[in-house]
Amino acid sequence: MQASAGANAAPPALAIRDLRKTYDNGVEALKGVSIDVAPGDFHALLGPNGAGKSTLIGIVSSLVNKTSGEVRVFGVDLHAERDRAMRLLGLVPQEINFNMFEKPLDILVNYAGFYGIPRAEAVVRAEQELRAAQLWDKADKMSRTLSGGMKRRLMIARAMMTRPKLLILDEPTAGVDIEIRRGMWQTLRQINAAGTTIILTTHYLEEAENLCRNLAIIDHGRIVESGPMRSLLAKLDVEGFLFDVEDALPATLPEIAGTQVRAVDAHTLDVDMPRAMDLNRVFAALDAAGIRVRSMRNKSNRLEELFVRLTGEPPHGAQAAAGEAA
Repeated sequence: MQASAGANAAPPALAIRDLRKTYDNGVEALKGVSIDVAPGDFHALLGPNGAGKSTLIGIVSSLVNKTSGEVRVFGVDLHAERDRAMRLLGLVPQEINFNMFEKPLDILVNYAGFYGIPRAEAVVRAEQELRAAQLWDKADKMSRTLSGGMKRRLMIARAMMTRPKLLILDEPTAGVDIEIRRGMWQTLRQINAAGTTIILTTHYLEEAENLCRNLAIIDHGRIVESGPMRSLLAKLDVEGFLFDVEDALPATLPEIAGTQVRAVDAHTLDVDMPRAMDLNRVFAALDAAGIRVRSMRNKSNRLEELFVRLTGEPPHGAQAAAGEAA
């Protein structure tokens, strides 16, 4: 996650050094956070409620004043050159915060006007972004008539009106169903593939694992782990599998040394085993118990397991997300 050294190396999209925030009531929300996000990255920021995520995003988006430390956006010091830094950055907050009685086209054009973009250019951009968000057919409809997923996509389209080099998404798919969420994933992948660096906070661990290449986990105001997603997941010495079986499972399941075996339902078996264990041992034990396996798949909760190990608690919403992903 650290930027490569060298005089000609491009600066990180976001460089945070020893960032601290203590509120007036004495709560120390950030305790010396340092993060580098490389240009073009799709980066996840995870943490339980109260870990410091919202404070960190608030400081980077200039909505919260820092106590000390340094924030640079593509090399621009946020404190010394706030306006210049903010022009490089787009924010999609968790709350829907546009006027429900405005039309999507007007919302985007007016937003661009706040940043000094001429109206003629803003109209062209608005059409481009609404088409990219699959909302062009809703351009002249009242925004309050849009579905929840459409409103989320409109928020992203609005943030893209300034052509930000860095896009920060705070729980962008909160409250939408899994089908809509997967559609939004495709939109975000396209934005990232076009060159925009994305930082994502989410409680949906499946979302982070599917979208992000790098990850930082924050807990009690400190970064407790960071690095490439695959490398962090590889640290887990336990791997989980779901076995779909042909006939109903017996009342007493076989005991397999070194593994944890439990029934999810009458035809699904959940097995956790050391990564180094030969999977054939599991198949042999199941076969000896008269359990015929029809298919097998990896469980999708590896990131949740890593999170629990590092912080001692799952993030809010993890169980609900896991249920939707199943």
